[in-house]
Amino acid sequence: MSEKKEITILAIESSCDETAAAVVRNGRTVLSNIISSQIDLHKLYGGVVPEIASRKHIEKINQVIEEALCEADCSLDDIDAIGVTYGPGLVGALLVGVAEAKAIAYARNLPLIGVHHIEGHISANYIENKELEPPFLCLVVSGGHTHLVCVEGYGKYRILGKTKDDAAGEAFDKAARAIDLGYPGGPKIDKLAKEGNPDAIDFPRAHVGDSVYDFSFSGVKSAVLNYINGCKMKQAEYNRADIAASFQKAVTDVLVDHAMAGVENYGLKKLAIAGGVASNSALRAAMRKACEERGIEFYYPSPILCTDNAAMIGAAAFYDYQNGIRSGWDLNAVPNLKLGER
Repeated sequence: MSEKKEITILAIESSCDETAAAVVRNGRTVLSNIISSQIDLHKLYGGVVPEIASRKHIEKINQVIEEALCEADCSLDDIDAIGVTYGPGLVGALLVGVAEAKAIAYARNLPLIGVHHIEGHISANYIENKELEPPFLCLVVSGGHTHLVCVEGYGKYRILGKTKDDAAGEAFDKAARAIDLGYPGGPKIDKLAKEGNPDAIDFPRAHVGDSVYDFSFSGVKSAVLNYINGCKMKQAEYNRADIAASFQKAVTDVLVDHAMAGVENYGLKKLAIAGGVASNSALRAAMRKACEERGIEFYYPSPILCTDNAAMIGAAAFYDYQNGIRSGWDLNAVPNLKLGER
């Protein structure tokens, strides 16, 4: 019996505070992409509360899957495989998605494919950039991760660098809290920074020892706190927009410098960005300018595909499916899963 030409995957994502399901065909065509966000719920606490996130996933998981199938105008009879995020992330949140995926796959006798969350973010670029194929360099920047990855092939990755402390998105959230912007910090700093002077305050740009590609953002976060505390001690006023703009520029400069070093040293002509921070307007503009100056093709997903979503998991699952990767019924949540591990 010959294999079906078109592969349709039902994908599930529940690694943090979004409950998501999507139907993706052949890794690049999104038939539906449903996201139930918990941001308004967690705003009350200034960040994601794991126990609340897990309980909300349980409430919403069946609903988003039904909606995804309905919007795609298909049923489980039309699905060829189930893809699900199994790490990294919040263990309780991951378990909800993994248990759901295993139940559906077992009941319908479908292949089960566990997907790495960062691999999903990288694969989001395949959805809107149909011409994009490996090899290319990808900068993954989100609330929990900052990775510089050489994508050598579909499902084949080499990590060049990663953060040694805070992720870029985490630093954005903490800096936003310091200037009373609230949660989530990334979009709020991006908006306020447009009113400020990015050169008003010279915040530090950290370089990690001998590593050209590793990141560190705890220093610039601390510098923001120290600057504000210094102003308060002197009873001096400070401009929140200038702090936001200067902080954003400090982070962006480091991200762009590391990415450019990667493409130049590895002789790559394509660069992609992914993850929640990839929707930051200053980062996109700075990265685009740097790429144009060097003749490098620049790729990035739409904001809806930068945030946690299941369409990206479906794209990653398709290429794993093509590579013959299948997960067993013992698939479990792995909160600290490293890229490339299985």
